[in-house]
Amino acid sequence: MADLMMNLESFQPDYGVETTEERFLYLRKSAKGLTVNACAHAVFFCQLIDATKQKKQAHENVPLYSKEPQETSLRSLKIGLIGGGHIGKQLARVLLELGGFPGKNIQISTRRPEILLEFQVLGVNCFYNNRKLVGWADIVFLCCLPSQLPHICSEVHKELKPSSIIYSLVTAIPLPRLKQLFSSNAILRPHYTFTDSSPLTLWEMSRTVVEALKDPDVVKATCPLGPTGAIAVKPKWLEAVFYAALNSYTCQNLPYTKALKLLNEVCFPVDVTTSSEDQKPSPPTSPLFVCESFISEAFASSLKPDDAFPWFDLTTVQLKESPLNQLLATDASFQNNIALFYCNALALLAADYEENMIVTPKKIPLSAVLLQPTTNQELTAPGTDGTCPSNAEEASSSESEDLT
Repeated sequence: MADLMMNLESFQPDYGVETTEERFLYLRKSAKGLTVNACAHAVFFCQLIDATKQKKQAHENVPLYSKEPQETSLRSLKIGLIGGGHIGKQLARVLLELGGFPGKNIQISTRRPEILLEFQVLGVNCFYNNRKLVGWADIVFLCCLPSQLPHICSEVHKELKPSSIIYSLVTAIPLPRLKQLFSSNAILRPHYTFTDSSPLTLWEMSRTVVEALKDPDVVKATCPLGPTGAIAVKPKWLEAVFYAALNSYTCQNLPYTKALKLLNEVCFPVDVTTSSEDQKPSPPTSPLFVCESFISEAFASSLKPDDAFPWFDLTTVQLKESPLNQLLATDASFQNNIALFYCNALALLAADYEENMIVTPKKIPLSAVLLQPTTNQELTAPGTDGTCPSNAEEASSSESEDLT
């Protein structure tokens, strides 16, 4: 008797096996690439905010990327992680190994601190007390499950400092909901997109996240203003990063003129190498931030030299149009220089980079970093209400987290 299923492909024992394996590998590479991007962007943000929080006399004229290693004793940024699962651990490793942050500057709140011995021996304080962590940290990274956020927020209702920043890696919760839960406008939430047509070959499964971020090609692939790759963060995140830096200066009661000067020194350092003592350092050739880069011309004209910038609503920055959005969308030269700043800052975090890989902005060909200017039609702008953010309800513990 003939086998009725002989010519039915879907009924054969091996049907779908190869397809399933390919899909599984694609998902693994996607998850790895997403983790690498998230950690790269988080450590870049911490480096920039740390540069703004250091004492003025200590960090003036010290660029974010420099051939001279920064003294760990100068690190003033306090970083808290809520959640000690996969994402929390990866982020902690990158901050410690590449970011150069000492263990005493990092705390992790998780329900199972006993499984974080590798960090405790490095001086990281690991415990289960979300209120304590939120009251201590300058930046609070949410590395928990979406289902845990409501409890976290209610638990730490009044502990969040007005100057603290919430950085959410819980991408399943939209920004407006986060703002409502935390009663705060100092929230960053990177939004990642995938391009099906782009290969995921960069995200080697055999490499750790730290190893991947020592690869110049990986660093370029994570650049927010670089060519669209398999995984890309929306440029609105980058805008919020710079507005957050200005908020940091505002909290120090610095005049807006001083804030712009310091921010430009961090992002666009002057080449102070001269051939004789009589020569003065040549001015930077890259575009600089000016007041109108962040606020309207009308509002800028009303500021007095001793006035500080208003407090910028970071959630509004990520949802609406802003002057910085317009600048980045229309000025290709400015895009190039911001891309160079990002790539140099991340490249020099790798302590074992070969000397010929450690370069100044002038030595990196723009074509290697940015092939095409990009625009984003759904970008948006900052609120300038001039008030510091209200106390936020806080983030709670969790040990596993996924970027989805």
